[in-house]
Amino acid sequence: MINIDALKNYGANVEEGLGRCMGNETLFLRLVSIIPSEKNFVLLKENIEANDLGSAFEAAHALKGITGNLALTPLYEPIVEITELLRARTETDYSPLLSVILTKRKELEDLMN
Repeated sequence: MINIDALKNYGANVEEGLGRCMGNETLFLRLVSIIPSEKNFVLLKENIEANDLGSAFEAAHALKGITGNLALTPLYEPIVEITELLRARTETDYSPLLSVILTKRKELEDLMN
C-alpha cells in the first residue's frame, strides 16, 4: 500500500501535493494511486508510435496537469519535456523520453504493492 514515506523516497514533493489536497492525506494517496492506470500513458505511447504528434501532445498535456497537481516530480519533469517538444511538433526520437516516463510510471505503480 502506498504511503507518504514511499512517495518521498520516490522523489515526489509530498508537501506540495498534500497542500493541493488541503492536507487531506487520504485524498492525496487515493489520487496518486490512480495515476499508474491513467489511460493517457497508453495514448501517449500509441500516438508517438503512430507519429500522431497532435494526439500525443494532448495525452502528454493531460499527464502534465495531473502529475503536476499531485507534485509527482519524477514523472512530471520528463512529461513537461516531452509536452513542450510535442507542442512544437519537434521531429525527434521521442523513445528515450517515453522510456523514462514509462519507467517512472512503473516505479510509482510498484509503490502500490
